[in-house]
Amino acid sequence: MADIKEIELSQFENIRIGQAENSEAGTGVTVVVAPKGAPCGLDIRGGGPASRESGLMDPLAAAEIIHAVVLAGGSAFGLDAAGGVMQYLSENKIGFNVGDIIVPLVCQSDIFDLGYKACDIYPDKEMGYKACENAFKTQNGNFKPGSFGAGCGATVGKMLGMERCSKSGIASYAVSLGKLKVAAIVAVNALGDVYDYKTNSRIAGVMSNDGKTLNDRSCEELLYESHLKQAEGMAANTTIGIVLTNAGFNKTKLCKLAGMTQDAYARCIRPIHTSMDGDSIYAMSLGDVEASLDIVGTLANHVMCEAIKRSVS
Repeated sequence: MADIKEIELSQFENIRIGQAENSEAGTGVTVVVAPKGAPCGLDIRGGGPASRESGLMDPLAAAEIIHAVVLAGGSAFGLDAAGGVMQYLSENKIGFNVGDIIVPLVCQSDIFDLGYKACDIYPDKEMGYKACENAFKTQNGNFKPGSFGAGCGATVGKMLGMERCSKSGIASYAVSLGKLKVAAIVAVNALGDVYDYKTNSRIAGVMSNDGKTLNDRSCEELLYESHLKQAEGMAANTTIGIVLTNAGFNKTKLCKLAGMTQDAYARCIRPIHTSMDGDSIYAMSLGDVEASLDIVGTLANHVMCEAIKRSVS
């Protein structure tokens, strides 16, 4: 892998990333804006997603590009954040001309973070607007890993309830291979434990009673031991992410790319894709570099695994 080099998100063109959060309430917004528009695909594997405008990524839908993807907290309540993103983009003439107005296409997926701190405060139109505003304040926006943006209220390892979980957050990782660039951004908010994809060792999840070490039983073991009972933390999950590439793919290939990247979730989070998760991955094409879908998908799996690892570091 000598030719694969780690790069920064700032090395991607046609992209702005902004964040806003309410740290006291434990929730926030991360917005990924493609000012010129970009093709985008989506793959949802969890059984309980909170999402907006997902149909735009259907290869049969008319729209060939979208203008922003919002990752946020608040579950279904937080979907109002996209309205603020739309307002900011429309005011700044990013979107489609429709008569006398400009209509941006904005998609969104949310994690369930209502059990982390406040359960009655969640991302709204104002927070979405602020995140979008922050994306354009500087050339590189204000993306930071950790408990910021959509990762503000993220936690993992909730089989024994919130009092025994581990704090996680949002993280990114990007690489280049020649002219090709691939990156992942992910907010990890999982029912399950997180594993290091290189060593297969558990690195975050259910904590012991004293809160100082990981529980001696993994989330998988605890799930099996629960038999037919529903686990305490089953409703408080969902991992959401986005893959960015400068490979020139259409929606059909991007949906496949997003699906290939879901394997990273399975490699690093256990259990995953449960009926009460909404695990989702977007894939966005930001350029026209000719590349094999198989190569990009394999790289996407790699960068997503590393981003997941960094989200609990």
